[in-house]
Amino acid sequence: MTTIATPAPNLSKIHAYIELCKPNVVLLMLLTAFVGMCLATPTFVAWKPLCFGLLGIAFTASGAAVINHLIDRRIDALMHRTQSRPIPMQSISPANAFAFACALTTVGMLVLLTWVNTLTAVLSFLSLLGYAVIYTIFLKHATPQNIVIGGAAGAMPPLLGWTSVTGHIDPHSLLLVLIIFVWTPPHFWALAIYRVKDYANAKIPMLPVTHGIPFTKLNILLYTFLLIPCTILPYVVGMSGWIYFVGILLLNLRFVYWCVRLACNQNKIIAFKTFKFSIYYLMILFILLLVDHYCGTYY
Repeated sequence: MTTIATPAPNLSKIHAYIELCKPNVVLLMLLTAFVGMCLATPTFVAWKPLCFGLLGIAFTASGAAVINHLIDRRIDALMHRTQSRPIPMQSISPANAFAFACALTTVGMLVLLTWVNTLTAVLSFLSLLGYAVIYTIFLKHATPQNIVIGGAAGAMPPLLGWTSVTGHIDPHSLLLVLIIFVWTPPHFWALAIYRVKDYANAKIPMLPVTHGIPFTKLNILLYTFLLIPCTILPYVVGMSGWIYFVGILLLNLRFVYWCVRLACNQNKIIAFKTFKFSIYYLMILFILLLVDHYCGTYY
């Protein structure tokens, strides 16, 4: 029998609504969107696409996060990692969460349509559908490759940043999407190994649940090796220069170190540390792209 946790008395409504937006995830998305904006122009980004683009992307991404909370509320109540979220804790009702998601999404779409451009608004909405609906409702429960296929939606922010500035899709912007797309499986599967019992109890077919932890570790390692040439491509195509190239080589060596350590160690804490490093990996990668771009090291 499933018991429903009682509301935490010290959890304020404002804090609960902020938590629904997954602010840490949204901030990382905004970093990649911001770098996408900067790489789209040889000079500094104009204030209008910068401010309104980031604002619209933030609202839309937050709306998608709230919808994810809403749809996953039954599963969240079963998993140790998520059972303290606002809806399982009854800090916010499903009806209020739905209204909040609609408000965030509407504001985000209006901002993008009014002050940015239609292409960015359409891509943002498709990204929301991909994550909040296609991944959360269907893929997450249908296949152990859920995070691989669904990762496309989470890889969109740098493209959204790029189109906010240029109004069109460029091959270089798709290269940024590719990097995040290939990074997502080893990033998330490391967490799935750490929380494998949670996913098994919730009957979610994550790879370590359906195929075992050793097989998942092998896939993490293989995807990390695939990530290496993908992250070198910006230098190969002239999108970045030596600062990025040297930095990404060192960063990839460190990622491989953690993945090899994970493959050779049964301690699940290593899985969590690999997951945590993967977040820093993506942050540093995009910061390297940004620094390299404005230092003018490419020719």
